[in-house]
This record gives sequence, structure tokens and C-alpha cells, in this order.
Amino acid sequence: MKTRAVIALGSNLGDREKTIRKALKQIAKLRGVELVAASNNYVSQALTETGFDPDQPEFINAVAIIDTKLAAKKLLSRLNEIESKFGRIRLARWAPRTLDLDIITYGTSLIETKSLIVPHPRAFERSFVLVPWLEIDPEAVLPGFGAVASLASSMIDEVRVQA
Repeated sequence: MKTRAVIALGSNLGDREKTIRKALKQIAKLRGVELVAASNNYVSQALTETGFDPDQPEFINAVAIIDTKLAAKKLLSRLNEIESKFGRIRLARWAPRTLDLDIITYGTSLIETKSLIVPHPRAFERSFVLVPWLEIDPEAVLPGFGAVASLASSMIDEVRVQA
């Protein structure tokens, strides 16, 4: 049985565009995963614990929709392996990173463990997740929060499609 999941991708270190492109290919190659759709790349300011920080390098963000046979924790493990291949080091939360992969939704499941919370607890307030997601799924719903179109409507100006 397959589950539809939404994955957010972000990078603000190194060759960001290449990283996002290659990460999408790595996700598509995972056993038990089928890439359904991927958004364009979007540019956003770096988000820190205290808000957007224009002094940090800008992020390139994208969203992918996948169908997967992997359990949510196994999918997270595979995504963490991909991050590691791209040099992701988790020294500090909110730090710049070569690659960040987050599970935004996993079907309609509500999951809360030490290592995984789904839906992503801050997705509802992140334009760099909602706007690219809306691009590839105009009818998307974030479980517990409602229609992505409604959530994103006031945030459209916070991100821009990469030229």
C-alpha cells in the first residue's frame, strides 16, 4: 500500500540549485518511492529562531510530492541519509545548511515521536513550503490547518520563483 507524502527541500550553502536538483533525483531513486511532482525552485530569506535573517545566504526551496511504500520513520531515515550525502552537519538548529529535507505530510497521518512530527509543526506558517506546494497541488490540504491555498494567500510575496 502506498502513502502520498509531501517533502520540503531547502539549501542555502554551496551550489544550491544543483543540490536541490540532485536531491530530487536521489529521492526519486529510493526503493519504495515514486516521485509524483516537484515544484519550481523558490528563493527565500533564511529563517532563524528570531525570524528572517537577511545576513545569512538566501535559501533555494522546493516541494516534492511522492508516493511511498516506506513507513514514515523509514522515509525520514532515508531522507537523513540523502542530507548526509550532501554534507549536512547538524551542529546547531537554524544554522545554514547544504540540504534540509522535511516530511511535511505523510498521508493524513498525525505522528508525534521524538524524531518525527507530522504534519510538520511549522509548515502552516512557512511560505517557502506552502507556495511551492500550492504550485504543484492547488487542492492541497495541510491536515489540522486546512487548505494550503488559504494558508498561503497572505504569504505569496515572501518568496519568489527562481529566475
